[in-house]
Amino acid sequence: MASILLVDDEPNIRFFYSDVLTERGHRVYEAASGDEAMHVIAEKSPDLVVLDIKLASENGLHLLQHIVRDYPDVPVILLTAYISFQDDYTSWLAHQYILKSNDPSEFLQAVDEVLRTSQWQASAGA
Repeated sequence: MASILLVDDEPNIRFFYSDVLTERGHRVYEAASGDEAMHVIAEKSPDLVVLDIKLASENGLHLLQHIVRDYPDVPVILLTAYISFQDDYTSWLAHQYILKSNDPSEFLQAVDEVLRTSQWQASAGA
């Protein structure tokens, strides 16, 4: 399965979504900050990044811009509790925009879709 980096400053949120992804057979890396996330991307080359918009002392949309600039082949899903950022043009850089929920079905569907699309694009470019 895929390797996925989960970036969220809330340990309970990371635990919940990490558990959901692990049950699906994915390898999950976790980061609580932008610096930590960029380090994990450089070291582990994940297939997908799942990113919260509101991090403790950082703006996830700024981090999204850095990821897209430095690692353009790594797809990003924004996973947030705030629908209002959906209108921010920067959020359009992400492959999906999902609202956090205690029902992970929409999230898992987005993960499957993004991974399928990115793998198809990678094999078409090879």
